[in-house]
Amino acid sequence: MSTSDRPVAPLSVRDVRSWDAEADVVVVGYGTAGAAAAAEAVVRGASVLALERTGSWQGAAGSLSGGLIYMGGGTALQKACGFEDTPEEMFKFLMAAMGPGADEAKTDVYCRESVDHFDWLVACGVPFKATFWEEPAWEIPGDDGLMYSGGENAYPFDQIARPAPRAHVPRMENKRYGRKGGGFKLLEALAATAESGGASIRYDTVVDRLVVESDGRVCGVAAHQYGTELYVRARRGVILATGSFVYNESLLADHAPWMAGRPGSAVEAHDGRAMLMAQALGAGVKHTDACEVAFGVDPGLLARGLLVNAQGQRFMNEDTYAGRLAHAVLVHQANQAFLLVDQAGYDDAPVPDRMPFLKRPITWAAPSLAELEVDMELTGGCLEATVGLYNRHAADQRDPLFHKAARWVRPLEPPFGAIDLRNETLGFTLGGLTTTPRAEVLHVDRVPIPGLYAAGRVTSGIPAWGYASGTSLGDGTFFGRRAGRSAAAAGS
Repeated sequence: MSTSDRPVAPLSVRDVRSWDAEADVVVVGYGTAGAAAAAEAVVRGASVLALERTGSWQGAAGSLSGGLIYMGGGTALQKACGFEDTPEEMFKFLMAAMGPGADEAKTDVYCRESVDHFDWLVACGVPFKATFWEEPAWEIPGDDGLMYSGGENAYPFDQIARPAPRAHVPRMENKRYGRKGGGFKLLEALAATAESGGASIRYDTVVDRLVVESDGRVCGVAAHQYGTELYVRARRGVILATGSFVYNESLLADHAPWMAGRPGSAVEAHDGRAMLMAQALGAGVKHTDACEVAFGVDPGLLARGLLVNAQGQRFMNEDTYAGRLAHAVLVHQANQAFLLVDQAGYDDAPVPDRMPFLKRPITWAAPSLAELEVDMELTGGCLEATVGLYNRHAADQRDPLFHKAARWVRPLEPPFGAIDLRNETLGFTLGGLTTTPRAEVLHVDRVPIPGLYAAGRVTSGIPAWGYASGTSLGDGTFFGRRAGRSAAAAGS
């Protein structure tokens, strides 16, 4: 029986003849959220057993990521790099940038305790270099420790909150994109902290169902390992930390159809099974239609060009968070976009050291906009109108339509080029289980399900219908710790 064919309905404890293993806290999933939960729970005096379906924590999505962790409010790294920040300014930005329905209570505690969370990561052995990377980028190519990652210094957010860079990136030498970057260093430190504290890990173990007492309290899980059925008892609580559902086409079709059939920016273990297991117990979900998307072009090049839709018109300031641009292309522009550049802007954009593929080659080039329109099969005059209006104000370093920062505004001059970005978006889902600030999973009637906790992208966390790079590792580790703390305290 394949994993997808196995039932997800909860199993009564009466049907468990014996337990194969037990611990105070059972963590399902051993990525960044799960490792943070395990590390916190053992410190709180609980015995911990983590069950991970892959063969190593090195295969977790967080380990393969660039390692951006969204923190602020005045961390030691921010101060060392010369930036002032407060929890109040961080809160204002996140409530605006995370989109409609952002969770105020979770965002508030996330901001108020962000400095403490940074200090905890440092205490776990996560290293940060006190230098700032100033270019727009998906990831820091070197070992600098701080960058802007959510459009904080771009319109309209620079009008809402005082800008401050909040993406904290663990220092990692000899990075290898998609294999060993800042995320690897983060999870390496968290796993070492958890395991040195006494947490046990069982790999290649797929959790199938939650086990419940007669009163509905979650008391363990049913799993399988290499075809062998396993029953694991959780004396105090079960923590779900299994990632998004971006690799479940059925769930995408039901909840986020614009992501169906698109490449997933995650790992295949992100199939939503844990979310379904909790839903089968009555758990609520939220923002399951929300997603974060990107396209494979360097943000430094985006800022120097003009992003236009299928009608040859601009629709947003190109210096904002590149994920916000890609999201707008997917959801509001039918996944149709082109990046218009001139030779000077193209040459000026830095080539990412580890990611040269982001310095995309020009798809079409022409000495005039009229010829470029013909090559791109656009309506005659549309690019001429767009660039003409832009250049008229760019001569004074202004962008009155979309308010791109003056640093990036200058007239575009021939020859011109365009990069085809149609149908290129990829990403992951943001919504999931509804949880409290204590990481308790909520029933659809809005009360906590006893014994069940969750963190990371299996939940609806800080992002709602918006995103900033680093909020996944940020809220995953932050609420992972809270899940570990809550579960360790339950019944003790």
